[in-house]
Amino acid sequence: MQYNASVKRSINLRITFFGTSLLLMASLVSAKDTRYRAYVGTYTDTDSQGIYAFTFDPATGETGTVELSAETPSPSFLVANSAASYLYAANELDILDGNMTGGVSVFAINGTSGKLKELQRASSAGAGPAHLSLDKTGRYLLVANYDGGNFAVFPVGTDGKLGARTAFIQNAGSSVNKDRQKSPHAHEILGSPDGQWVLVADLGTDQLLVYRFDSSDGTLTPNKPAYYKVKPGSGPRHFAFAPSGKYVYLTNEMASTVDVLAFDPEAGKLKHEQTVSTLSAESKGENTTAEIAVDAAGKTLYVSNRGDDSIAVFSIAANTGKLTFSQRVATGGKEPRHFTLDPTGKWLFAENQNSGTINLFAVDASNGNLTATTHTVKVTSPVCVVLVPIP
Repeated sequence: MQYNASVKRSINLRITFFGTSLLLMASLVSAKDTRYRAYVGTYTDTDSQGIYAFTFDPATGETGTVELSAETPSPSFLVANSAASYLYAANELDILDGNMTGGVSVFAINGTSGKLKELQRASSAGAGPAHLSLDKTGRYLLVANYDGGNFAVFPVGTDGKLGARTAFIQNAGSSVNKDRQKSPHAHEILGSPDGQWVLVADLGTDQLLVYRFDSSDGTLTPNKPAYYKVKPGSGPRHFAFAPSGKYVYLTNEMASTVDVLAFDPEAGKLKHEQTVSTLSAESKGENTTAEIAVDAAGKTLYVSNRGDDSIAVFSIAANTGKLTFSQRVATGGKEPRHFTLDPTGKWLFAENQNSGTINLFAVDASNGNLTATTHTVKVTSPVCVVLVPIP
């Protein structure tokens, strides 16, 4: 049978369109069908043994049986690399192998079984490491040592292991609370979305430090000015960048507030825009905030309250970055030290440290509000959850 050029082009276009459609459908099905493994960091001063894991299906919210993945002391914060091949844990210790330092443990992830194989346990370069993160390139691990009041940068090798540190900063100073702010306490360290800056929240000095980061050699250079100063006695703990990188949301642990800060990605400067309380006027008793997060769309902010045992939800104004209170929901347990949004954005895991439960909340796609579900996972002293895809 003979076809003219016009007919051939039409057939080719249809074949191309059909093939592209199949690829798109396969991609959508793959994303929809992706299951995850949740790794749980704990404190091991009770009967916990280290890092636990369970499977999670975002299509249904169903969770699998909890299993011990690795024995390691007090892995209070976890982070996985983008390829989900390595997991890094901050061993929140003051003494490691007889030295006055905490540790960072490096694990290879077995994607099939979920088991973790310890490859290395290195010094965190300071006592009581409370937080760690990977830079944008994934070639450097950033560590904040709470008790040591310092922070460090370590290169990550192709085998996942850490090399000799490329940067080390010992902060100095104090603030007005004589019980908790006699000395520096670095509580979180994160790189900016563009990879040009590293920020560190120091609870002891009431500062959010700003450093220029050189990803070619892993070095840090203090910005001018070198920090943003919060209201004395507030105790800055954790912070989150807006996806645009133009705003930083800082939760002040001791004041139970969130500071909205405009961030200049070119100059690395922070400007105060707003401060909001995470509590209601009727809230009674002691409270400290803990974790803070912005959803992937940059429309909703979440922050956890310990004492009030709730998660406060705020909507984010697109043009100003400012917050409007939306909801406050009980976490169904005691001391929600940490929470995490799953990769689909449909679920939030609230880890209640003192009640040994991880409760799952459904996220309303229209406004970011949370609804409690019947899905509960029991793990002793859960303080961090990281989700990685199951191959």
